[in-house]
This record gives sequence, structure tokens and C-alpha cells, in this order.
Amino acid sequence: MGAVLDDLARHWQLYAAMPFIAALIGYVTKRVAIEMMFRPLEFVGVKPIFGWQGVVPKHGGRMAAVATELLTANLLDIKEVFARLDPAIVTRELEQPLLRAVDDIARDVLEKHQPRLWEAMPTLAQDLLIKQVQAGAPRLVREFLDEVREHLDDVLDVRQMTVERLTRDTEAAMSDTGEAPARGSRSGAGAPQGTALLVRLIRETSRPEMAFIARMGIYFGFGLGLVQTVVWALTKQPWVLPVFGGCIGLFTDWLAIKLIFVPREPVRIGRVILQGKFQRRRAEVARQYGELIANEVLTVPNLLDAILRGPRSDRLVALVERLVSQAVDERASVAKPMLALAVGGRQLREIKHAAAERALARLPSTARYAEGYLTEAMDVAKMVEQRMLALTPIEFEGLLRPAFRQDEWKLIAVGGVIGFLVGELQVLLMLG
Repeated sequence: MGAVLDDLARHWQLYAAMPFIAALIGYVTKRVAIEMMFRPLEFVGVKPIFGWQGVVPKHGGRMAAVATELLTANLLDIKEVFARLDPAIVTRELEQPLLRAVDDIARDVLEKHQPRLWEAMPTLAQDLLIKQVQAGAPRLVREFLDEVREHLDDVLDVRQMTVERLTRDTEAAMSDTGEAPARGSRSGAGAPQGTALLVRLIRETSRPEMAFIARMGIYFGFGLGLVQTVVWALTKQPWVLPVFGGCIGLFTDWLAIKLIFVPREPVRIGRVILQGKFQRRRAEVARQYGELIANEVLTVPNLLDAILRGPRSDRLVALVERLVSQAVDERASVAKPMLALAVGGRQLREIKHAAAERALARLPSTARYAEGYLTEAMDVAKMVEQRMLALTPIEFEGLLRPAFRQDEWKLIAVGGVIGFLVGELQVLLMLG
């Protein structure tokens, strides 16, 4: 014991530094593990073994599918969202842009398909015909909304839309994480590395948990460092420092991740209540998650894009053509003899088809005038938030747990390797 005390007296600075170095190991390994979850966005190294790609970007497609399943099965009823829209209010919001769009479409279509007839008509007759078409536009909008709501599953694949939105636009994710895009990289839906929104969704909702992991690395590392100091003083074995360093990295990584999720339910120990940090933040996470989904995924432009260009867009085209065809038939009948008697059956079908195509093309720009009302009426953020608060602890854990579960052992192993190397460096300093 005297020899131990003598060594402590002669090298007290080194002994005093050990717990702090262990705390540093704990912190560094946690920060590395956190960054490895999200960076790099594309594989760096020599495929397939020598290199790394962030866990979330690497498994982006699978994680997006899990998030989409939770969203569509538990958090969102897209039919209820569309049922909140009032066709009368939508029509009122679109009144002026709708009239302009009808005027442009009618004039362009008639000039293209019936140029002689159109040019021969007096200006007054042209204006009268346009007004006849415009008169039926509000009813066309109401019928369109009613048809879309009634056949929503036929025209909108919300699962496909959500997965695509969560796994696209690599450049946006790089700007959010501070990375520059790799030369020759490309972004786009369906690419494994195109997980911009998914990375941001997970990173934003888990930011406090990531900070918690790093802090726990300091506390756990310091405590294990005290034990390490005592063992080294008693044994002076060179293996003590690297082994303890590796154990600190492994154990603190593993424990910090576990403490995010467990215990799922509050557990009271005396005056202390223990619960996983992510579970304790349920209200905050629900609000944040709902806002991100409403502002980034289920936006009015995104929904329109999915309806117009999604895998079921052909059904929407058929729906619009049917509605436009009915409207043209009614207006042509009213406009006799100026139009109906002068246009043959085949040309009238061409006019209907052209009008439907133009109407679809103008839909996004026209609907933009009602975007404020549509967003407020749908209120996706509130629906997601309320339903998230009603999830069971296990279901709620499913929001974030997949991000850690994929390649979790690799993150913990890297912490152990870093801790081992730092411990070996300590040995060289102690014996040098």
C-alpha cells in the first residue's frame, strides 16, 4: 500500500487526469456515434466493406416505410382531412383566378380547334360564349371536390407520396447538416441516399435525445474513470487503460441509447421519477412531428403533385375529362346555334379532351390562391399531434427507435474501439 501511495504522490497529476480523460472518451464516442447516424449522406470509402454511410441515409427507404406505416395507420386519416374542406369556400377563394383560367382555356382551345369559327364570331358573341362557360365553372369545382373526396383512394396514393417525400432531395439534407454534395452525386426520389427530409425529421425530433446521449457519456465516463484510476494504481498493468477505455466506450454508448427509451412508463423511486427521455417529451415531440409533417410532407402543393403525377393520376385524368365533357355538353347546348351546330362530333370530343388537359395543367397555379384556406381547413398538424398523444408507449417509441435499431451494434462497437485506442494512448503517456 505504501508503494501505491508513493506512486500516487509522484504522479498525482496523471491520476487526477484519468477520470477526466475517461469522461472525454465517453463524450467523444457519443458524438461520433451521433454523427455516424446521420453522416455521411452517401457512402464514403471502398464498397462494400471499407467505408461508412450514415445509418439513417443508408436505411432511408426502410425507415421511410416504417414512418409512413405509422403515419397512415395511426396518425392520419386522409379521408377525414379532405372531408374538412368546404367546396363553397374553396369556390369563393378561387372565384377570380378560376374565371381567368376558364377564359384563357376556352379561348385557346377554340382558337386551336375551331380557328375559322372563332375568328368569324363577333367579339360580343365570343364574350357571350366565354361567359356561358364561366357560369358553369363554380359548379364544376364543387363537383370536382365531391368526386375527389368520394374516390380519394382511386386518385391519391398517400403512402407512395409520403415515402417519396421522405426519401428525396439530398441537397436539402446536406445544407441542413452542413455537408457539401459529393461530386457527381444526384438527388431524386427513390435514390437510397436521397433522404433529406427523413434525416431532418429524425434529427429535429431527437435533438434533445442526442444532447442527452453526449452528456451521459461525460457522467458515465467520469464514474468509470474513477474505477479505472483505482485499478491502475493497484495493478500497474498496461492492459488496464485500453480495456477500461474500450469498456467505457461500449457501456456508455449502450446505456445512453437505452435510457432514451426505457423505462417506457414512469417509475417512481422515492422522490425520483424515472422514464425514458423520449417518452417524457411526448407532448413536445407530438407538436414538432405534426408541424414537420404538415409543413414538409402533406402540404397542399405536395398533395396536388401526388394527385396529378402520382401512380394513380390516370384515374384523375379520366375523372376531369368526364366532368369537363359534361360541362362542355351543357354549355354547347346553351350556346346554340353559335357552337353546337357548327362543331362536329369528333371535333367536339377533341375540344373536350383539350379543355380537360388544359384544366389539369392550370390546376396547381389556380389552387395556389386557395392554399391558405386549404392548409388551415385540413389542419394536418393538429390531427397528427392529437393522435400521436394517444399512441401507446411502444407505438410512440416506434417514431425514433428504428433510427437506432439499424446498425446499432456498429455504433456501440465504434465507441468501444475509440475508447480502446484512447486508453492505449494513455498507457504510452504513463509509461513514456
